[in-house]
Amino acid sequence: MLAAVLIGAGIAQRTIFMGPSSEQTKVEVQEPAPFVLMDGEVLRSNPGAQTLLIRGDGDIFAAYGRTSDLEAWLADSDYNHVSVAKDGTFDVEHIAAPAAEDDGDGESTDEPVTHNPVGSDLWLDSFSETDALIADNMQLPDGMSVLIAYDGTQDAPDDIAISWPLDNSTPWAGPLMAAGGAVLLVGLILYVLGIRHQRRGRGPRRKGPGPLPVTEPIDVAALPPGERDALESSSGAASGPQTPDASDVEDAEIVDETKNPDAKTSLRSARTPRRRLRLIALPAIGLTALLASGCSADSWPQFEQATATPSPTPTVIAPENQKPPAVTEAQATRILQEISATLVDADTALDLDLAATRLDGPALIARTTEYALRTELPDTTPPTAIPTDKVEVVLPEATDRWPRTVLLLSKNTSDDTVPPVILTMTQQDPWSNYKVSNMAEMSADVALPEVAASWLGTSLVPEDSAFLSVPPADLATAFSDVVDKGEKSDSYGLFDDLSLNLAKSIRDSRQEVVQKLADNNASETSKATFQMAPTDDPPVAMTTLGSGAIVSVVVTDTEKVTPTVADAVIRFGENAQAKALTGVSESAKGIETTYSFQLFFAVPAQGSTEQIRLLAVHQDLVSAKVIK
Repeated sequence: MLAAVLIGAGIAQRTIFMGPSSEQTKVEVQEPAPFVLMDGEVLRSNPGAQTLLIRGDGDIFAAYGRTSDLEAWLADSDYNHVSVAKDGTFDVEHIAAPAAEDDGDGESTDEPVTHNPVGSDLWLDSFSETDALIADNMQLPDGMSVLIAYDGTQDAPDDIAISWPLDNSTPWAGPLMAAGGAVLLVGLILYVLGIRHQRRGRGPRRKGPGPLPVTEPIDVAALPPGERDALESSSGAASGPQTPDASDVEDAEIVDETKNPDAKTSLRSARTPRRRLRLIALPAIGLTALLASGCSADSWPQFEQATATPSPTPTVIAPENQKPPAVTEAQATRILQEISATLVDADTALDLDLAATRLDGPALIARTTEYALRTELPDTTPPTAIPTDKVEVVLPEATDRWPRTVLLLSKNTSDDTVPPVILTMTQQDPWSNYKVSNMAEMSADVALPEVAASWLGTSLVPEDSAFLSVPPADLATAFSDVVDKGEKSDSYGLFDDLSLNLAKSIRDSRQEVVQKLADNNASETSKATFQMAPTDDPPVAMTTLGSGAIVSVVVTDTEKVTPTVADAVIRFGENAQAKALTGVSESAKGIETTYSFQLFFAVPAQGSTEQIRLLAVHQDLVSAKVIK
């Protein structure tokens, strides 16, 4: 009975007495709007991992990100803002879009703006499902919110619920069932022993004969013939079969098997109940063990295990009023993968409009010329895809405003021949995606300066900053002067050997053009001039830990070949690229070819003895046109 009570109590805890596993609250949206902005505080209103449940009709979209970013993205839209009231209930406030400006005629100049949230780089992560969306294990920290919508043109789903797990563990269920099994085992053993003892106590009990009188030997020969015959016959019977003693047979009746053929069967049947008790006990014990072993960890007490003491690590203290980084490392990696995939599709289809969705500035200008050449010269090698196997350095700008800039370094781990790529990408406003403006290949033996952690971010250096050995605005001019003048340049000693080697290689390529004119006997009738100069693209400079900066600049090297006599004509000869870009094979006034160099330098702080180091370089042919 005690075993039955214990096992029953354990089973009851896991069945009829077991509480619900989760708590669910519904969000009541009264006035429809294209978007629902849910504060992270709403999801954290109860302890435990949050599960967001959304039901609707169509493709449901949900994303989470920084609350300030989501509010900026919704600045010109209608939306419902879900927050937690003082009494703990959910407060849903409808926020209307700002009124459109009036042009003075009583009519608004701007129509309502709609934004599609799908595919935006602003989200830390996003989810999309049809008709029903379940996002579990969200655990949003402070400062994060969730955006819910369809495509921005129709009202957002209004069937929204949040679920939190409840502690329905039953730590005594397992011990109760285990204790019941142990009690059942002990009871069955005692029961068997009791029956065995009882059966032995009910066995045959016969008294032996009393003491016999002292007898004397009988002389048989002296007896009368009748008595002598009787004694002889009784002596013969004594040598026959003997009846077994009752004490030699346990728990059985004394029978004569010659008179009762079923005596042996009766003895076996007397022993059958004991074996039957053993057969009953084994399944009962096995059932209890099965119930106890089938219990989950919630059915047993959980004791806290001692955790190892963490070793001390250096503490990084963020400056006061430090802004959040523009992107997280995972977010930057995802964005770079999307950029690379988009450019692969654009390069395959020679789709400049598609490329323009992810490129800007010098990088887009280079692609424009690249596509024009490949249209006329199909055998032209397409540009190498941006590697995305391993993103080593993510240096985001720490800001809560726009535009935002991020510097990345990515590598290809499966092909050692593909050089690492360093690039900068910028997001102009909350509704735009990041676009790559500067991009260059870096040698494997070049080391980047130490930079801040990606979760901390960094700041942009002003163009005219006096805290660097060369202000970012003057860096392109200084390098151009080194290329044009060589050792005679005042900036020659500011740059490292790798920078000077690049400058020399550019001068050598210029000399090859001059030599080619001489080889074609055109040096007397034509001349070549060269000039390197910075472009109008502003430099991008991001602070490093050593008070220096990584600076990206763009310079162009312009080559002009013009005739020196009136009747001379400049023929392009075997220059297929010039023919493809100009559409002609000769020019009476000459040809102007422009090459673009995207350069990344590590610039030390003012007063440092270090030189400006060249980190990466990329060269493109950007134009070729006849001089008119």
